Amino acid sequence: MIIRLAQQQDFPGFLSLAAEVEHWFGPMVDEPGFHDALHEHLARSTALLAVSPDRDILGGLLFGAEPPTYHVHWLVVSERARGRGVGRALLDDATRRFVRGPGTLEVVTFGADHPGAVTSGARVFYERLGFAPAEATDPGPEGGSRQIYRRPVVATSTT
Repeated sequence: MIIRLAQQQDFPGFLSLAAEVEHWFGPMVDEPGFHDALHEHLARSTALLAVSPDRDILGGLLFGAEPPTYHVHWLVVSERARGRGVGRALLDDATRRFVRGPGTLEVVTFGADHPGAVTSGARVFYERLGFAPAEATDPGPEGGSRQIYRRPVVATSTT
């Protein structure tokens, strides 16, 4: 698997990933706001893709930073690639590229009562990576509950 910065020509691949998870997250593929956000991340070089050796898209991540707080804006792994370390690899790569501690890494995921909380495995995924559940936040566009997860970031060495 290769993790790389995404480029504008990867836009359709992100839409394919989005199509796989709209039942959990709400509409994205045909939403101009999602398109705008995706184009912005691509232009700022804060979008990553995980691809197989034969160039199949395995997952994607959109990242943002307002130091000392860093944000995973969107992380999706293709259904066929789940459970193979793709999400962890994307998050590890994003942390190496974009995070300069000390600070906090945050992600908004499903609330405990959301139908996708268990099915998607998102909450367990983030907890295994050292994130802890924090406060509830605004519901998602489909109306489901959301919760912030946080992980402390230690200072990084420049040597």
